[in-house]
Amino acid sequence: MTNQRLIMLIFFLQPIAFGAWLPRIPDVQQRLGLGPAELAIALLGMPVGILLTLPFAGRFVAWIGGRATILYGFVVFLALVWLPTWAPNIEVLFVALAIVGAALTTLELGLNVEADAIEKHSGQLIMSTCHGFWSLGIMTGSLVGVGFAALHVAPEWAVPLTAAGMLPISVYFARKLPLLKTGEATAAEAAPSRRKLPGWALLGVCFFVFGITMTEGAVADWSAVFLRDIFGLSSASAGFGYSIFAFMVAAGRFAGDRLKASYGPVAVARACGIASISGLILVVASPAAWAALLGFSAMGFGVSVGFPFAVTAAADQKDRPAAASVAILSFIALLGFLLGPPLIGLIAEYSDMRFGLGVLVPFLAVSLLLTGRLKPAARLDVQDDAQQAASRA
Repeated sequence: MTNQRLIMLIFFLQPIAFGAWLPRIPDVQQRLGLGPAELAIALLGMPVGILLTLPFAGRFVAWIGGRATILYGFVVFLALVWLPTWAPNIEVLFVALAIVGAALTTLELGLNVEADAIEKHSGQLIMSTCHGFWSLGIMTGSLVGVGFAALHVAPEWAVPLTAAGMLPISVYFARKLPLLKTGEATAAEAAPSRRKLPGWALLGVCFFVFGITMTEGAVADWSAVFLRDIFGLSSASAGFGYSIFAFMVAAGRFAGDRLKASYGPVAVARACGIASISGLILVVASPAAWAALLGFSAMGFGVSVGFPFAVTAAADQKDRPAAASVAILSFIALLGFLLGPPLIGLIAEYSDMRFGLGVLVPFLAVSLLLTGRLKPAARLDVQDDAQQAASRA
C-alpha cells in the first residue's frame, strides 16, 4: 500500500467511533431530560476541551511528529470517545465531552500534518481526497449508530462496542505510516515561531473555514433532532439526515483534488459556497422531510472542500512551519465545529429549530466572501506586495 493510500485509509478509520455517537445524541438528550438550551450547554464541553488543548497541541505534534501523534492518539481517543454516553447528568456530560474534545483535536491535528507531509513528499494532491475518506468514515460511523438504534442497543453500549472494534484496526495501520520527518527536527523548526502572531493571510484562511466547520458541526449535532422535532421521524430514520450530508461531503471531497487542479481552489470553493447557502435555505424552509434531506445533501456538497483546501492554504504560509499554521487553522476550524451546535441550541430554545439553523446563513456568507484567501501563498504574496506598493505610491 502506498503512503498516499495508507493515510487515506487512516482518515477513514479515525471518525467511525465518533460518528456512531452522533445519531445517539437525541437518545442521550431524552434519557437525561435535557431541553435544547441544556443540551447546548452540555455540548459546550467539546469547545472547552479544544480551547484548553490546541494552544499546546501544535508544539506537541511538532515535537513527536504526525505519525506518533496518530499512533498514540488513536489509543487515547478510542479509550475515551464512549464517555459521554455514560453521563448520568448534564455536568458529567459536559466534562466527558471536554475530555473527548481534547483527545479529538490532537489526533486530527496529527492527521492533517501527516497528510500534508505525504502530499509534499509525493508531489501528488491528496488533501481533499483524505478528507473525503474522513467524511466517508464519519458517514459509516453514523450508519453504525443508526443500525444500533434500529436494533434498540443503548448508546452506552453501542459506542463502546464500536470503539473497541476500531482500536486494533486503527493501531495496526497507524504503525505502518512512514516517518518522513523526526520529531526533533520539526520541533527545532517550530521553535522560532512560537511567539509570532499569525499574519493576515493565515487569518483570512481561518475566518473562511470557521463558517464551513460551524455548519458541519451544526448538522452533525442537530440534524437528527431537527428531523425528529419538525417532522416527527423516529431516532433511526432521523439519523439518515446526517448520513446523507456526510455522503455528499465525501463525494465533494473525492472530486475536490481534480476540480482544484482544473479550476483552481477559489472558483471551486465559491461554487460550493453558493451550494451550501442554497441547501441551508431549503432545509430551513422545507415543507416536508424529503425537502430537508435534499437540503442537507446540497449543504454537504457545499461545505465539502472548504477545510481540506484551507489546510493546504495554511500549510503553504511561509511565516511559520506547517505544523504551527495547521494548528492555528485547526483551532479556529474545530472551534467553529463545536461552537455552532451550542449557539443553535440556545437560539432554538427561545424560537424554534428552523430559526436556529438559519443563523448559519451569515457565517456561510462570510466564508463565501473570503474564498479569495485560498489562492496559493506565492500569488497572495505578490498580490499583497502590489497592494503595498500601490498604497505607498
